[in-house]
Amino acid sequence: MGKTRRGHNEGSIRERKDGRFEVRVTAGTDFETGKSKRISYYANTKAEAVKLLHEVEYHIHISEMVDPTSTKLIDWLKIWLETYMRNSLKQSTYTSYSGYINNHLAPAFPTLKLKDLTAKLLQEFYNYKLTEEGLSPKTIANLHRCLHKALKQAVLEHHINFNPCDAVNLPRNEKPQIEILTREEQERLMFISYNFRYGIFIRLTLATGIRLGELLGLRWEDIDVRKNMLHIRRTLNRLPKIDYNGIGNSTEIVIQEPKTKNSTRSIPLMQVIIRELQQWRNVQLSDARTAGAVHTDSGFIVTNPLGGYIEPRTFKDYYDEILEASGLGHYTFHALRHTFATRALEQGMDAKTLSTLLGHYSVAFTLDTYTHVLDSQKHEEMKLMENLFNMPAMPQHQSYPVIVTPAPNGFILNAVDFDELKIEADNINYGINCIQSAIAQKLLNIYPPSPTPNSELVVSIGEFVVMVNI
Repeated sequence: MGKTRRGHNEGSIRERKDGRFEVRVTAGTDFETGKSKRISYYANTKAEAVKLLHEVEYHIHISEMVDPTSTKLIDWLKIWLETYMRNSLKQSTYTSYSGYINNHLAPAFPTLKLKDLTAKLLQEFYNYKLTEEGLSPKTIANLHRCLHKALKQAVLEHHINFNPCDAVNLPRNEKPQIEILTREEQERLMFISYNFRYGIFIRLTLATGIRLGELLGLRWEDIDVRKNMLHIRRTLNRLPKIDYNGIGNSTEIVIQEPKTKNSTRSIPLMQVIIRELQQWRNVQLSDARTAGAVHTDSGFIVTNPLGGYIEPRTFKDYYDEILEASGLGHYTFHALRHTFATRALEQGMDAKTLSTLLGHYSVAFTLDTYTHVLDSQKHEEMKLMENLFNMPAMPQHQSYPVIVTPAPNGFILNAVDFDELKIEADNINYGINCIQSAIAQKLLNIYPPSPTPNSELVVSIGEFVVMVNI
C-alpha cells in the first residue's frame, strides 16, 4: 500500500487495501472545530486519482481566490452553482443549470473574464443561439434566468458593478402548440387500454391530469378512499447523476418532492377510478403470490410484477404500446394531461379550479395555455346572447294609414298607429307632408309599430284613408 505525499496544504493519494485510491485534500473550514477540513474522494486507478486530485485542487483554488480582475466567467459560474445553488435547487433544476453552463456558456466564453462580459456581447450571444443554432426562445430564456442569478450574486459580492443581463432583449417566446386528443380519440384510447396491464394508469391520467413523474411517484398512502382524494406528494424521474465535478455521464432514479409548492396538491377522484384502483391492488397482490420471495412490497402504486417501481422510460414504452394498439397517431404522454384540461374547460370547469388541480403557478398561465378551448367556449357563450338580438328587422319602407277628416277650414289628419298624432292643415298635400315628417320623428325614439290593416280601420262618412310611406 503506497502513499503519495505532497507539500503543505496540498492533497495526497493513498492506495487502500481494497485496491481503490483515496484522494485527500484540505478544503474549507470545519465549523464544529474551527479547523481546516479534510475531505476524501475515491478512484479506481492511480491515474484517475491523480486526475481527480488536480481537478479538486483547481476547484478549491478558484473557490477561495475570486479576483474580480482575473477570475474567468466560467469559473465564477461553477463556483456559484456549487457554493450557492447545490443545496437549494431540486436535482432536475441543478441538472438544467449545469447544462446551460457546460453546454452553452463554457464553449462560447472559455477564457472571458467575469468583468469583461458586456450586455452587447451577451445580446450577440443570444442572437447567435437563436438564429444560427436554432435554440428555442424558451431555452434561451431559461439560460438567461440561470446566468442572471449567477451575475446577481457577483454584483452583491462587488465582483462586478452591473449585471449585463438587465440590459438585453430576449427573443419573443412563441406559445408552443399543445397536443390534445379529440373526444373520439380519447374514447378509443380508454376502450383499448382495458386490454393492457397498465391501462388503468392511462385512464387515471385522463381523469386527473397528473404528470408522468407524479404518476410514477404515487404510493398507496397517497390515496384517501374515504374522501376520494389523490394526493401528489412526490415525483419519480431519471436524472443525470451529480458527482464532484457537477453532472456526470451516468443517470439515476430520483424520488423527491414536487418542484414547486403548487405542484403539491390534492385531486378528487371519480368513483369509477377508485374502483379500478382497488382492482389494480388485487393485481399487485396476485403478483406477490406468484413472485413469492423475490417480490418486493415497495409501496408504489405503479409497479412491475416483482413489486418494484417503474421508471419513466419503461413506462413510456408501455404507453406507446397501448397507443399503437388504439390505432391513433403519435401523442406524447403529456398530451393526456392537456386532454384532461381541455375536457374540463369544455365541461364548464372554472379556470381557478382547473389551475389548482393541474398545479399551475397562476390562473393566468392556465388561461394562456388553453386559449384554444376558451375561444370555442366564447362562441358558445355568445350564442346565449342571441335572443336579445332576435328582433324583427326594421323594414326598409313602411306605409302607415292616416285618416283624413274634412273640416270647415281644411283637413284634420290622424295617424292611426301613433297616439295623439293629429295635424290640421288647410291644404291636403301640405298636411300629408307634415304628418309624414311627424311620424318619421317619432320612429327615432320608439320601436316601429306594425301598420293597422285597412280591413280594421273604422272610417266615418266623408272621411278617407291616405297611406303615408316612411
